Amino acid sequence: MFTTISLPSAHKYPHHHDSEVLRRRNEELEKEIKKSIEREEKMREELNKIWERLRVAEEAEERLCSQLGELEAEAVDQARAYRTRVLNLMEQLSLAQKLLESASISVPSFQ
Repeated sequence: MFTTISLPSAHKYPHHHDSEVLRRRNEELEKEIKKSIEREEKMREELNKIWERLRVAEEAEERLCSQLGELEAEAVDQARAYRTRVLNLMEQLSLAQKLLESASISVPSFQ
């Protein structure tokens, strides 16, 4: 008269095994979601850094373009002043040559 106590095995209760598998899969999915959220946040931070660098680069480009425009205008002004000065010197030289010729003084030509 022995009494036998039997414990339920996994194959007798397949829903127990299935729930364990589902629990593990759920944990894996939660870890993957967490990693995905972390990657997304890192990518968002990197995008913000890139966006800021782009903004700074665009501002620098605008400043450089403005400075270049100012330098071009200054160069044009200097070229005009130089041309005017050269024309004035040529007129003075021509006038001086005419005066010397009228005084009958011979001047060698530099041309």
